[in-house]
Amino acid sequence: MSKFSRGNEKANGEATRNARSMLHFIARIGLVWTLASCAPDAKGQILLRDVTDQTGITFKHTDGGCGRRYIMETVSAGLALFDYDRDGDVDIYFLNGAPLLGTKVDVPPRNALYRNDGGWKFTEVTDEAGVGDVGYGLGVAVGDYDNDGDLDLYLNNYGENVLYQNNGEATFTDLTKKAGVVNGFKVGAGTCFLDMDKDGDLDLYVSNYLKFSYEKHVTCTTSGVPVYANPRHYPAAADTVFRNNGDGTFTDVSIESGVGLYPGWGMGIVCGDYDNDGDTDVFIGNDVAENFLFQNDGTGKFEEMGLMTGAAYDLHGDEQGSMGVGCGDYDNDGWLDFFVTSYQSQLATLYKNLGDGAFQDVTLMTGAGAGTLPNVTWGNSFVDFDNDGDRDIFIACGHLQDNVELFDDTSTYLVRNILLMNTGDGKFADVSDESGDGLLVKLSSRGAGFDDLDNDGDMDVVILNSREKPTVLRNDTSNANHWIQVRLRGVKTNRDAVGAHVKVVSGDLSLIDEVHSGRGYQSHYGMRLHFGLGKRDRVDRIEVHWIGGGVDILEDLAVDRLLTITEGKGLSGNMNRHP
Repeated sequence: MSKFSRGNEKANGEATRNARSMLHFIARIGLVWTLASCAPDAKGQILLRDVTDQTGITFKHTDGGCGRRYIMETVSAGLALFDYDRDGDVDIYFLNGAPLLGTKVDVPPRNALYRNDGGWKFTEVTDEAGVGDVGYGLGVAVGDYDNDGDLDLYLNNYGENVLYQNNGEATFTDLTKKAGVVNGFKVGAGTCFLDMDKDGDLDLYVSNYLKFSYEKHVTCTTSGVPVYANPRHYPAAADTVFRNNGDGTFTDVSIESGVGLYPGWGMGIVCGDYDNDGDTDVFIGNDVAENFLFQNDGTGKFEEMGLMTGAAYDLHGDEQGSMGVGCGDYDNDGWLDFFVTSYQSQLATLYKNLGDGAFQDVTLMTGAGAGTLPNVTWGNSFVDFDNDGDRDIFIACGHLQDNVELFDDTSTYLVRNILLMNTGDGKFADVSDESGDGLLVKLSSRGAGFDDLDNDGDMDVVILNSREKPTVLRNDTSNANHWIQVRLRGVKTNRDAVGAHVKVVSGDLSLIDEVHSGRGYQSHYGMRLHFGLGKRDRVDRIEVHWIGGGVDILEDLAVDRLLTITEGKGLSGNMNRHP
C-alpha cells in the first residue's frame, strides 16, 4: 500500500507534503520528456461542448452521508448508457446513493432513467420503466441475460443487489430473488455480464469492494482533519461469479470458478479476451492492492495471472489505488491493452499488451499519465473522438476527500477532467485546455460513459459527478474523417454478442474491438462498436469472431454508417447512414 494512500490518520502533515512534492517532481521529469515530443496537430483538434443544461436532465447524485464519513460515500457511483427501448438511440441510467445511518431525508433518493428523444433532449421515464431503485448504487451492467431480445439491468449495490428484467415494452420487472443474484448484503463495485463458458447465455461477474458494517466503522484524521478511512481498515472481499442456468436463474460458482479464492478490494472491472484465445478473461482493478487478471481456460475456470503477466503492479512494482479500468487497442497492434486510473500521487497507468501473455507499463514513455498525478482519477476509456483511426483517452477526475484542501495544498476536491489525444505514434498529448468548454467543468467526477448519443458518427460523453448534477458533453469535432459503427446480433451465441471480437480493415488501417458489458469505473457503455477511419472512404473487410467460435466476414463496405451484423447471416435490417 502506498504510504500516500487516503486515511493516513496521525500522519505527520509536513513530512507527507514534502514526500508528495518529491514524488510529483520525479514523475514529472519523465512526463516532461515524453510530452515534449507529443504536441498535438492543430488540425486534429477535438472539441467537447457542455450541453447539460439543454438536455432536460435534472438528476442530482447524493452519497447518502451525514458527516460520519462512511467509506462507501467516496466510491458512488457508476452509470449506464444503453438503448433500453430498442428505438435506435442511446438512453442514460444514473445510479444514486441512499441515506446511510444517521442521515434523514424527506424523499428517498433513487436511480433515474432518461429516455433519449433526439435533438439532445432527454425525458425522465424512471416511474414508467419501473427502475427507480432506492438502494445504495455503486456499479451497473447491462445485458440480455434471458436472450429474449431486450436489454436487462443489474445493479451492484451496498446492500442487496437488483436484477431488472426488461419486459420488452420499455418496462422492467425486479426478478432478483427469483434469479438468485441478490449477492447478500455486501459493498458492491463494478459488475459485468459475460459468457464465461461459451454456452450461449450470459453469466454474471460481481465485484465486491470490502467487508463493512456500521459497528466496525473506522474514523480517521490527517493532520488533525477528519478524513475518510483507507480501505485497508476493512477486510478485503472475494468477488462473486454466477453461472447462468439457462432457465432464468443463476448458480453461485465463485469457488468452483477459482475467483472466490482471491479476496481483494475490487473497484473497476472489464471482461475481455486479452490473450486472443477465443474466450473472455477478467481484469479487476483493486484499490490499495495488486490488480487481478483472471485468465479463462474456456470453460469458466479462471487462473489469477496478474503478477505473472505484469498487470498487478506498476512500473516500480507498487500496488496502486486502482479505480477504473479501460480496455482497448490504443496502438492498433491487434491486442487489447488496459488503462487503469488510480489515487492521488499515483499516475494513471497504461498497460501495453505485448502479445505474448505479458504487459508492460508504458505510462511514462507514452505520456498516458499526463495530468493525473495530483488527482484522484475514476471513469475512463479508450475513445476515438476525432475519428482519425486511433483511440484517445478520457479520464474523469475528482478527489474523494471533500476537505482535502485543509491538509494538502497539492490537490483540490473539485477538478477538471482530462483528455489525452492519441498522436498516432503510440503517444498521447494532454489537450484538455484546447478541447472545448466541456473540459472546463470543475466537479468531483466518478463514473463516465461514452457513446454516440445523437447518432452523428462521433462519440459523446456522460459523466456522473458526486453530490452534483451530471455532465453531458457533445462531440463537436469538425473534420472530414470517416467512421463505421457495428452492432452485433447473436443467434447461437448470446443475443447482443457480448465477448465477440471485431476486426475492421480499411487500407493500411487495422482496428479491433470487443463487445463489453460493464466497464470503466463501475459503469456500462459502448455496445455499438465505433471505429474511426481517418480519410479512408471504404472498409475492405470486417471480421466478426463470435464468442462461440464462429466467424463472419463481410467485404467492401461503405463508410459513415451503422451496420447491423447477424451471426451466420451477415448484414441484416437497416444499414443506417447518419448525417
